[in-house]
Amino acid sequence: MVGKFRGWHIVAGIAAMVLTGILGTVMGLNNTAAFMASCVAFVAVAMWMDSRITLRRRERAREAAREAARQAQEAAGQPEDGATLDVEQPKREGSGG
Repeated sequence: MVGKFRGWHIVAGIAAMVLTGILGTVMGLNNTAAFMASCVAFVAVAMWMDSRITLRRRERAREAAREAARQAQEAAGQPEDGATLDVEQPKREGSGG
């Protein structure tokens, strides 16, 4: 169930907001300044986490697509893209032309 949860960026943003609020109060900021700093931290951390999560999802999707394509090629009996066929090299020397 945890893998399907889509709000990790929000949770991270709230944690950053709480931490920034505590640090702002300890530093002696007034409530308005501590709240503003907390909001900035929330937005920054939430956007950063969202981008990191999106990158991981894209990488997993690409990897799954590559694996599916490789399995389809194997099922069809075609060689893989990286497989090289033994091609005889020309026996002549010199520059062509």
